Amino acid sequence: MASPKSAKPTKAAEPVEKLFDGRAIVVRGAREHNLKNVDLAIPRDKLVVFTGLSGSGKSSLAFDTIYAEGQRRYVESLSAYARQFLEMMQKPDVDQIDGLSPAIAIEQKTTSKNPRSTVGTVTEIHDYMRLLWARVGVPYSPATGLPIESQTVSQMVDRVLALPERSRLYLLAPVVRGRKGEYRKEIADYMKRGFQRLKIDGAFYEIADAPALDKKLKHDIEVVVDRVVVRPDMASRLAESFETALELTDG
Repeated sequence: MASPKSAKPTKAAEPVEKLFDGRAIVVRGAREHNLKNVDLAIPRDKLVVFTGLSGSGKSSLAFDTIYAEGQRRYVESLSAYARQFLEMMQKPDVDQIDGLSPAIAIEQKTTSKNPRSTVGTVTEIHDYMRLLWARVGVPYSPATGLPIESQTVSQMVDRVLALPERSRLYLLAPVVRGRKGEYRKEIADYMKRGFQRLKIDGAFYEIADAPALDKKLKHDIEVVVDRVVVRPDMASRLAESFETALELTDG
């Protein structure tokens, strides 16, 4: 008589708090409005969409449970003085929510008549984010992928002197970048100041032989401030040339 095959053990369901490598908002026992003891884990730092029929509990879960609890906890963390200016939300009918951060909710209705409104302008964080990026962010060059950093004149001189001796360099001051115009007056002014060469739209010219520019086209103009052959004893000359270039371009 053949023995019955032994049943394979079933794998237990993984606890929701271990989903998404622990980076999740975990909701347990949500019963707000028409929710029926809902348990779920929502991955953090991801775009998550709730879809379903009307009345299935999407808004009850997103607005009345998750957002309400996040806002309530944030207000509770403020000082008593600050709380008096804010409306305290009621605790939603839910057993527990873990991994929740302060929340912002934008309802599905027109909150502004300006068609160019964004999440940043509606929530009034646009100016703060702009200031944060300008002061704390590190910009990178789209051409080289390297960070863009300001340098002092002495740092510029040191970088040039670190190049192999007798390297030949042009020190250029970009005075026009992608702008329309003829620039006859500006070119004449550079000539009066003693500059002898220009780089116009990628080509070098003696300043007296600079071509007439089409005022309807965009142009790039760079003043040749100096042409150097790198030597260890030329720090003073380089510093003077860099200062001239910075003065021409307003830094």
